[in-house]
Amino acid sequence: MAIAKAERLMNLALCLLGTRRPLSKRELRGSIEAYLEAGSDDSFNRMFERDKDDLRELGLVIETVESLDGDIGYLARRDSNRLPPITLDAEEAAALGLAAKVWQQARLAGAASGALQKLRAAGMPEAEDTFELHHSALEPRIPVHEAAFEPLMLACRDRRPVLFDYRKANSARPEQRHVEPWTLECWRGHWYLAGFDRSRGAERVFRLSRITGKVRTSRSGAFTAPVPDVVTVRETVESWAGETATRSARIRLRTDCGYPLRSRATEVRELGDGWDELEIPYGHGLDAWLVEFGPDVVVLEPADLRADVVDRLRAVAKG
Repeated sequence: MAIAKAERLMNLALCLLGTRRPLSKRELRGSIEAYLEAGSDDSFNRMFERDKDDLRELGLVIETVESLDGDIGYLARRDSNRLPPITLDAEEAAALGLAAKVWQQARLAGAASGALQKLRAAGMPEAEDTFELHHSALEPRIPVHEAAFEPLMLACRDRRPVLFDYRKANSARPEQRHVEPWTLECWRGHWYLAGFDRSRGAERVFRLSRITGKVRTSRSGAFTAPVPDVVTVRETVESWAGETATRSARIRLRTDCGYPLRSRATEVRELGDGWDELEIPYGHGLDAWLVEFGPDVVVLEPADLRADVVDRLRAVAKG
C-alpha cells in the first residue's frame, strides 16, 4: 500500500511539474492509472485531495488556478519549486535546530523534524554541542492548542482563502467568515489570524480560540486584495489585540489577582477590603481582555469601556 501511494504521488507530481497550463481534475484522472481505477467520482476526489495535501506537505508548491469559465486547474511551476544551493555555517544550522525544537510541543513537530532531515541530507552541518538545547535548563515552546492553527497556517503559506465560523466576544452565536489569510501572530499566549475579510471588504484580525468548527478551504482560490508586508500585518495584530494604547483606564482589581494587568499598570493604589485601584493603558481589545478576569475586575472609567465589558459579560451569560 505504501509503495502504491508513493508511486501515485510521484506520478501526480510529475504531471503537475510537466504541464505548461493548469490541468483539471478530469485531465489528471485520465493521466494517472491509479485514479482511473478509482471506483467512483467521490472516491477519486477524496484520493486526489489527500494526495494534493500530501505533496504540499512535502514542499511542492501547487497553484490552484480558476479560468474565466470558472473551471479549477492545478499546476506546479518549475521556477516555484527550485531551490538554490543551501550553504549554512554551524551557527546558522544551530539556529534552525533551535527553531525546530520550539515546535516540538505543537502540531508542527513532524514538519519541523522532516525539514531538518532534508537540510542535513543536503549537506547542512550538524549543530555543535554548545548550541544543543538538552544542555540548557530552559526549553522554548510555542503554545498551539487551537485546532484551527494548522489549516490556517497552511492556508497562509499557500495563499488559499478559507471559510470558518467565528464567535465574537460580544455575540452568543458564531457567524461564517470568508477570509483571505495573511499571517498568524502570537500575542500574550493567544494566536491571531490577520487577513482580508471578504464579507466586510476590509482587513480584520481573528482570535483562533473563537473559531468554532472546522476551517474549510474556499473554492475561489485567488486572493482579491493585496497582501501587505509582514511589519504592517504585525502592527495590525498588535493594534486589534490591544497593544496600541491611546488613553488610560481605571479599574478595581482584587488583591493578589490579575498579575498580567498589574504588570501593565502605570499606577496602583491600595483600597483595602481586598481591592486595589489600577490605571492601565487603554487600547482596542482591552474590553475582551478584562472579561477574561471575570469577577476579579471592575471597570471604573471610561464609561464606554465599562459598557463594552458589561455587554461582553452578558453575551457570555446568555451562552
